[in-house]
Amino acid sequence: MHYTEKLFIIHYAEVGLKGKNRVFFEKKLAQNIKRSLRGTGYAKVQRLHDRIVVHLRQGTDIAEIEKRLRGVMGIAHFELVYQAAKDIAAIKDTALQLTEGKTFETLKVETKRSDKSFPLTSPEISSEVGAHLIQQTGARADMHNPDLRVWVDVSHHNVYIYTDKLRGIGGLPVGVSGKVLVMLSGGIDSPVAAWQMIKRGAKAVFIHFYSYPYTDKASLEKVMELTNILAESNYQSIIYLVPFAELQQTIVAETPAPFRVLLYRRMMTRIAQHVAAFDEAEALVTGESLAQVASQTLTNLRAIEAIADIPILRPLIGDDKADIIAKAKQIGTFEVSTLPHQDCCSLFVPKHPATHASVAELEKAEEGLDIAALVEAAVDRIEKKIVSFSYENGALL
Repeated sequence: MHYTEKLFIIHYAEVGLKGKNRVFFEKKLAQNIKRSLRGTGYAKVQRLHDRIVVHLRQGTDIAEIEKRLRGVMGIAHFELVYQAAKDIAAIKDTALQLTEGKTFETLKVETKRSDKSFPLTSPEISSEVGAHLIQQTGARADMHNPDLRVWVDVSHHNVYIYTDKLRGIGGLPVGVSGKVLVMLSGGIDSPVAAWQMIKRGAKAVFIHFYSYPYTDKASLEKVMELTNILAESNYQSIIYLVPFAELQQTIVAETPAPFRVLLYRRMMTRIAQHVAAFDEAEALVTGESLAQVASQTLTNLRAIEAIADIPILRPLIGDDKADIIAKAKQIGTFEVSTLPHQDCCSLFVPKHPATHASVAELEKAEEGLDIAALVEAAVDRIEKKIVSFSYENGALL
């Protein structure tokens, strides 16, 4: 019996296409893997030429590591492998160990041989290992639909043998695509938009506008929980809480009713830009979807963003509500998002909001407002909170 080591082999897709920047992306992915596996008792994370290896200690909770790796952005797929020496007898012995405890009547062995100096070709390795397993287990060969597949990977470093390919999230490692400020409400859409940007490698910070005491505190509680859920992928997160009620009252008192919601959104955008500049975020992110509500018509979106000096990214702009709901359920935000709450933009909403407001109309509606003073007052009252995810209890730290 040959000694074998269990370890996880991690593969990536887009990261491997980054040319001269590949090393930067690989290092960031390895760093994020270490952060995600903190507290699991793994031995070390090692970067090899075209993969990342997670070495395990005796007694490590393999199921917990697998669970966490499934949530790391940038991983295409990964496997729990048995490592064997570069010797056909050791490979056959290790492959047999790997089948212990598994129920199967048919099998197939597939080999990838990156190290061409190994004396046997890929078909020869598959043939010898398959024959050994059939002789020892009584199974039959099935090249098309086997009950069990055994993969043998002869790399330049070692031989890795496994039976299951586990799918990852994909995307890019968090932190390689810069920083964005997400305008996070307590609803369904904006957490999904945040998750989509995190998956593309952006580090997300968050801003939330609330109208307490005119609305209840449910939106604040929900947005903190949503930030916590997103922190599992985003790691440590910052959220800025902006009291917005007084500013809304000013808009209600001094501007035409049909434009109120759009003016709320323009003021939010101005305030968010101040925060983005302070926190060095390069773009704002919203959960807007084209024509989903009155404020999200193409004309209104253009009129809102006319005052923006940095890009406003809308990852969900072409998605149907059903698609957004499905994604929210997948990432674990849907149940929290659908708890009852009063959104600040629903406060003082007119019966007939404008659906096609022009930039000129909104500029005229704002003429009586001291915009600079209103923005400064709101910025001065912002509260900053730091949210980290704890795998031990899923709680805020």
